[in-house]
Amino acid sequence: MSNFFKETDIDTSKAEAIVTETLKNCDDGELYLENHKSESIVLDDNKIKSSTYNSDQGYGFRAVTGEVVAYSHSNDISKESLRKSSENLKDTLKSKKGTYNHEIPKTNSKYYENINPIESKTFDSKIDLLNSVNNYLRSKGSIVNQVTANFLGEHKSIEIIRSDNQVLKDDRPLVRFNVSVVLEKDGKKETGVYGVGGRQSYDDYLKDGSWKDVCDEAFRIANVNLESKPAPAGEMKVVLGPGWPAILIHEAIGHGLEGDFNRKKTSAFHNLMGQQVASEGVTIVDDGTLHQRRGSLTIDDEGTPTENTVLIENGILKNYMQDRLNARLMGTKSTGSGRRESYKHVVLPRMRNTMMLSGKYSQNEMISSVDKGIFAVSFGGGQVDITSGKFVFNCTEAYEINNGKIGSPIKGATLIGDGPSILKEVSLVGNDMKLDPGIGTCGKAGQGVPVGVAQPSILINKMTVGGTKL
Repeated sequence: MSNFFKETDIDTSKAEAIVTETLKNCDDGELYLENHKSESIVLDDNKIKSSTYNSDQGYGFRAVTGEVVAYSHSNDISKESLRKSSENLKDTLKSKKGTYNHEIPKTNSKYYENINPIESKTFDSKIDLLNSVNNYLRSKGSIVNQVTANFLGEHKSIEIIRSDNQVLKDDRPLVRFNVSVVLEKDGKKETGVYGVGGRQSYDDYLKDGSWKDVCDEAFRIANVNLESKPAPAGEMKVVLGPGWPAILIHEAIGHGLEGDFNRKKTSAFHNLMGQQVASEGVTIVDDGTLHQRRGSLTIDDEGTPTENTVLIENGILKNYMQDRLNARLMGTKSTGSGRRESYKHVVLPRMRNTMMLSGKYSQNEMISSVDKGIFAVSFGGGQVDITSGKFVFNCTEAYEINNGKIGSPIKGATLIGDGPSILKEVSLVGNDMKLDPGIGTCGKAGQGVPVGVAQPSILINKMTVGGTKL
């Protein structure tokens, strides 16, 4: 018996009957059930500042005909609640008539263990570790002004019931461990932030003292920023480091390759399928099948198995990321990219782990080819316009490049451009592809979902750099 119906007046067969009757004249839809538990523990200013635990359970009932989506959700899983939701959906779509969409393929693939990370480590041990983080960083001297560290953990169980009596299930662990340190020297303060995470238990990241590596990296970043000088400005060559800098690809390019924006022709890429949109040698994929990665899913939130979707291959636009609705309307198939933040939200086509694949050049070859430019190692916040692809990103760690050598760290650098143009300015693709540490969350239409990024070092021939140097 389904865990969602154990203490209710309804069982799986009765729920299936309601779903089938509700969706009989629709193009698509499903009953999505979710049980979500989450925790957050924060240490700040030498003490535990907050500790929260949340538990939520409910369903989202969706009916789709044409482009029209009717949606009803509730935290009351009962026969009466489902009946009312069914009536609401049928009333919304009463003038519509469609044919139910194709069956979802079955999969036995599983990309993470069925564990509850919140319960796999005791509360006291989490507190002890946070205090150890504080003590370890403060032992580095009076230069340490402030230490903040936190655990974020969750466990989500989902069940999807479709009108063909398919029942699809998934259990999803997720953790993050973050450290932030503020250093003060000669009246100047700088912050370093670093974190790790993924679909595992906390101890997979923190055992054998590996939490010290997270602390050391946050301290190193802050220290680098203390020594930084104002960033130059102008048009110049830019080398992006491997790993987290792929957030630029995610924002400036990835969103523009999601199906809904292209179906509505609001993406800069909407009429470029099959065309050269990037330099030869640039291949970008969105992969939901990486083992234990933050953006990975066994099935998406419609029940479709995830896959490795090739978006751009050697510079040619090959595919968009699709959920079932947009795939149907565009005459193609879902790529397993239908995602929602929770049962309270509708499905949208979203990224999972978005990656530029490795090329053949070394980072040293890229650096040595630049007379004047910058080397961007990490990014913070940014702004992107999906329609034009225009973006502005803030560098949180960057260095000047002079005469083929990395120079002083710089502060206040911003990268300005647009996704379609930047793709064509990539002249060298590195052989050092690296995954991000597992901390990404993507926002779209008010919904946040966990994602991953990856890339090798890349050389961009021409890019506008905004700086603070007078």
